[in-house]
Amino acid sequence: MKTKMALGLATGSMLALMVAIAPAHAASAKRASFGTLPDGTQVEAVTLTGSNGVSARIMTLGATLQSLNAPDRNGKVADVTLGYDDVRSYVTTPNYWGQTIGRYANRIAKGRFTLDGKAYQLPLNDKTNSLHGGTQGFDKRVWRIVKVVDSGPVASVTMTLTSPDGDQGYPGKLDVTVTYSLDDKGSLGIDFTAASDRPTVVNLTNHALFDMAGEGSAGGIYPQKLTIPARRYTPVNAALIPTGELKPVTGTVFDFTRGRMLGDGLRDGHDPQIVIAHGWDHNFVLDKGITAEPQLAARLEDPASGRVLEVLTTEPGVQFYAGNFLDGSLVGKGGHVYRMGDGLALEPQKFPDTPNQPAFGSARVEPGKPYRHRMIYRVSVAR
Repeated sequence: MKTKMALGLATGSMLALMVAIAPAHAASAKRASFGTLPDGTQVEAVTLTGSNGVSARIMTLGATLQSLNAPDRNGKVADVTLGYDDVRSYVTTPNYWGQTIGRYANRIAKGRFTLDGKAYQLPLNDKTNSLHGGTQGFDKRVWRIVKVVDSGPVASVTMTLTSPDGDQGYPGKLDVTVTYSLDDKGSLGIDFTAASDRPTVVNLTNHALFDMAGEGSAGGIYPQKLTIPARRYTPVNAALIPTGELKPVTGTVFDFTRGRMLGDGLRDGHDPQIVIAHGWDHNFVLDKGITAEPQLAARLEDPASGRVLEVLTTEPGVQFYAGNFLDGSLVGKGGHVYRMGDGLALEPQKFPDTPNQPAFGSARVEPGKPYRHRMIYRVSVAR
């Protein structure tokens, strides 16, 4: 009798201990349809949700971060990314709103580069340049979901895409994978890998546009504060291609090292670089350089709501685009008309036009040596 009682007590104690050490909450993933494209193609979406109220919806069209919902200091949840409520609008009135960008994020001058002595010509979809992978970049493809993790401390979705040899003018068959993973602390990790069967160039990123007051807010990004730990940036010419100079930010409207309110400088026509790009649309040279693990690339804070976004990356640069070309012609989520300054992008990446500017490093990818980039969008609340 004593032995059975002792065994029962021990078992009960063990169960209590297991309950005590088990996580009270776990991140979750929910897979659902997100509509149909005009050609009949089905688009799916996976919503990742953490126990702290943060959630992210990722759709297969463009492997897109379609929404990122975050609470403010009072617990009010808002979607902090620009975009559309329906999948067809992403096709009929496209923009770069949360999509996975590739094969090469940002601009390549005149759509040309040379690799191992051979010249390659890409589509010119940005006046005289190739932008974000060309006319049919990865943002316009329907990706395939290969894995969904629905329990545990991190929920995730993994999607794949195969880009054939010669796709948009790029050499090599490229097998691409992107994994979005959300934990219970507000960190949305994005992991990119790409393997090629021939030497090629690769530069992948995410192109979400953020308004930490909530997309469609009356004030847009102007009352928000941005910090970028970069003492240099890459000035551009009239075609928005880097000149090759790494220019110090000190004493200019490009100095975000100690934080700058975005209303301070966005319309400062005294700086010719602001005039050329109609605002900020420049690559910042991160002080950290290339790193094995993601480190801080930018911090965006909305003082009114307390919402904070931190962007971390393993890559050496971050493109800061202040939504300069939003002209009120696009109607997004909730019927909001998007205007200049209604959202900004912070795109971790290799420098623009790197394939033509060896001083910037290399974007080359070899067979057997896959490309890897890990970035994180971390949302929190400043009390």
